[in-house]
Formats: sequence, C-alpha cells, structure tokens
Amino acid sequence: MKKFIVEPEFWELFPDTKIGIVLAKNIDNSIESSAEIKKNLDEANENAEQFLEAAVFSENPVVSVWRKAYQKFKTKKGARSSIENLLKRVDKGKAVGSINPLVDIYNSISLNYGLPAGGEDIDTFAGNLRLTKAVGGEHFLALGDDEADNALPGEICYLDDEGAVCRSWNWRDGQRTMLTEQTKNAFLIIESVDPERGEVLDAATQKLAELSEKYLGGTAQVLLVTKENPEISLD
Repeated sequence: MKKFIVEPEFWELFPDTKIGIVLAKNIDNSIESSAEIKKNLDEANENAEQFLEAAVFSENPVVSVWRKAYQKFKTKKGARSSIENLLKRVDKGKAVGSINPLVDIYNSISLNYGLPAGGEDIDTFAGNLRLTKAVGGEHFLALGDDEADNALPGEICYLDDEGAVCRSWNWRDGQRTMLTEQTKNAFLIIESVDPERGEVLDAATQKLAELSEKYLGGTAQVLLVTKENPEISLD
C-alpha cells in the first residue's frame, strides 16, 4: 500500500501548514483541453490580478508569505513557490497557457485561489511519497531539462524511493512523475502556509475535485493533511 507521508522534519518548520489532496482515479487525460477548460484558465489569469494589488510584486501577501517560508530551508538559488511563478507571468502580461487538461485545471485553481497547486502521476511513484528534508543528492531531472540537478541537503522536497519528485517544496516538478496524457491516477495537491487561509484551501481543494470529475471522469477523493493527520493512503 502506497502512502503520502509528511515527516516530522517538515512539521518542525511549518506546524501550521495545511495540505489539500485530491486523489483522481481512473481519469481520461488524453483528450485535448476543451474550450471550457481553456476558458476557465483564461478567466483565472484575469482573476489572479486580485492578488497583485501591491505596487511592489514581492509585497503582495500571497507572494510574501511563501518567500518567508522559503527562507526557512535550503533552496536552489532563485527557487520560488509555484504560485509566485504563475503570478509573475500574470504580472508581466504573459498569461499562463494550456498544457494538458489536468494541468490546466490545477493551474486555474492556483490562479483563482492564490495557492500553490500541482500534481503527479501516482502510478510512477516508487514506494511511498514523502514531504521532508532531503539528505542531499537525491536524483532529480526537472521538466524541460536534459541533465540531472539533484536535491540539496536540508532542502524541503517531495521524495520517493527513486529520488526527488518536486524540489524546493513546490518549485519544480520532475519528469519521472509528471502528469501526461497517459495518466490514469493522479495525486493533486494544494498547499497553504497561512493559517488564516484554511477555508480558502478547503474551497480550492473541493473545486479541484469537482472539476477533475466533471471534465476527466473517474472519481475524486478529497483529503486533508495536517500536523495532526500527517499521512494518507494513496490506494
């Protein structure tokens, strides 16, 4: 039985973090994103402007809360949270474009709710998936890269038995576990380090499950991981 486990080393740094999980099973991600999915993504790009009201980009609360979090652990130079990377594109007038249905769905959720969202192919995991501090040297080949760029000692990463799945918390996904058109079972995740945004996280997770079932079929199970409930089954 595969599990997702958030280890004590993580909770020592981020005890108030809440992680919303959607286990999307028996989905069909092979179709091209429908006009409705693309329309939702376009609207989400526009809605994201609500998180960019400060004159200085880094002073927007959705950005600054994650920058503060990233100061608590070792990261690759220049690594930023995934929500900052999306908002930076919006801020520069470069809309987040379509990739595949499931990625488009979670990107629209991320932009609409101002929270990092991502996903991995459950069937590619080697053993349990863990969120913890890396020992250092865990193998990692990022999306779009040709050469490995392995994890650093003390870096918060999603790891399995074969290496890093996502580096610097939610900064970059790896090729080995990425969502593709062939993905049938997906691990979808939304994260909040701000204890005042717990209800936003809950709403975002429910919406992600709803859209997955609506557009890709299958089933979508919603789960919540906290310090008090640090592990879930992926089966």
